[in-house]
Amino acid sequence: MVPDSVALHLRGVSKTYRRGRGREERVLGEIDLSVHTGEFLVLVGPSGCGKSTLLKIMAGFTEPTSGVVETSDGQRVTGPSRDRGMVFQSLEAPLFDWLNVEENVAFGLRMQGMARDGQRATALRYIEMVGLKGQERKFPAELSGGMKQRVQIARTLATDPAIVFLDEPFAALDAQTRRILQREIVNIWLRTQKTFVYVTHDIREAVLLGKRVVIMTAGPASRIKRVIEVRMDYPRDELAPDFVDAFRQIEHDIEEEVSRAWSGNGTLSTR
Repeated sequence: MVPDSVALHLRGVSKTYRRGRGREERVLGEIDLSVHTGEFLVLVGPSGCGKSTLLKIMAGFTEPTSGVVETSDGQRVTGPSRDRGMVFQSLEAPLFDWLNVEENVAFGLRMQGMARDGQRATALRYIEMVGLKGQERKFPAELSGGMKQRVQIARTLATDPAIVFLDEPFAALDAQTRRILQREIVNIWLRTQKTFVYVTHDIREAVLLGKRVVIMTAGPASRIKRVIEVRMDYPRDELAPDFVDAFRQIEHDIEEEVSRAWSGNGTLSTR
């Protein structure tokens, strides 16, 4: 049985893709990891190391080739579940163009059969939480990139998942909008006290957000190189010695992995 303090437990998780002509590409190899209940966990690593693949395995969107992912009650993760919500990097695909902001946020609630009054009240609560009060009647085409991502976050939270997975949600945004939403996502996490698992390639963002930062090795067969606990209160001061130390440690580890990958005869995965 997985301890109650652990939201997800990964044991020996690997992923191999079968390519043409019998060729295999082992993206992940033997991942062991526990995600603590209520924590903000960030995954970083060299480009193409399999961060997003690992996230999708944890969320149930992709099956591992071997190993298991278990929830706190000992249930195996074998597919998507309402207990696990996903926020994607794409600003366009996740939203329905023909629905306005309120309708997009309420969509999952409608699929769950919630009464209309409950749908509206819940949607409006999360729309306000992500800072979009007053924008309820706008359609996706009328929204900026940052607003679209706020809608996606609100829609995910509205269905009340225990764990929220975020796959580089701010990567496509401009620097200023990204900074604002980084602060907001921490505030949302603190208010909801949910478990957040976040993928990023941005080291600064990882230290700014994560209670723990998981550093992955370069592919092929990427594994966990190190887990760093960031012992800083929020909001975090980027000039503080602890912030700088964590940043430099992660940067060193990733640079070491990139150098190892390119100096050897292996090549980085495209995933």
